[in-house]
Amino acid sequence: MALLPSYQSWIPKSVLDETINAIKAFHDQPHEVKSKLYNREKERQGVMYSSNNDLYRAKAASWHDSLTIWMAPETRRAKEEDIPEVCRKEIVAWESHSTKVAEALLELLSEGLGVEAERFKDLGFLEGKLVVGHCYPYCPQPDLTVGITSHTDSGLTVLLQNQVGGLQVKHGDEWVDVEPIPGPLTVNIGDFIQIISNDNYVSVEHRVLAKASKEPRISAVAFFNVGTQADSDYFGPLPELLSSNKLALYRKFTVPEFNESFFSKGLDSKSFIQKVRL
Repeated sequence: MALLPSYQSWIPKSVLDETINAIKAFHDQPHEVKSKLYNREKERQGVMYSSNNDLYRAKAASWHDSLTIWMAPETRRAKEEDIPEVCRKEIVAWESHSTKVAEALLELLSEGLGVEAERFKDLGFLEGKLVVGHCYPYCPQPDLTVGITSHTDSGLTVLLQNQVGGLQVKHGDEWVDVEPIPGPLTVNIGDFIQIISNDNYVSVEHRVLAKASKEPRISAVAFFNVGTQADSDYFGPLPELLSSNKLALYRKFTVPEFNESFFSKGLDSKSFIQKVRL
């Protein structure tokens, strides 16, 4: 997990502020308005509203609501007119700007491994994309639950949060607060990148605590993942990183296998990493 300064060359501050305000405006709507978008179908596409995103899969409920909007691939992409009007313009702008950030980051990650700058992009990391607007409302008994349980992400994540804290990252055996700072974005490395980098990059275990704050915690999250769903496309540690002295730490797998493992259970720490480790 890293903080990325949101200079004007990345995303204008006005876009950041408007994105947070628009997501809050969506969640502030009456329940009967939001419930029209309620959906827990296994086939994820379009626009979805849910409470506790791993309900029925986890052992316990967590304290958050989510607006999820698929932006890619095209077969899953939400129609612009289906995005709630109260946040439509802002979500579209956030997608555009966060994609540019992700593209630059993927180039840096490639170069950090000593491979071609386009390597991650060529693997399809901009072809699976969704935007999620989380709301962590006031919790009267925060000691009895969490905002979202400990987990790792799948690919590359670009996170924008308001000034209500609660995000924590695991460092060794300790949980460390990620204090919100006006402006910077937070970037998470996910399990897929840990595997294909052969542990040169490590996915970040994190969680969000429930809060007794009257002001809700709001976050806008852009997730970037490999978009292919073909059973014939296999992924594993990049061949360029392997040699007789540097063996593959993971077996190969398909995106459907990855997604089935990642989405068929409640959020948890690195279970898929453990499943494919040699």
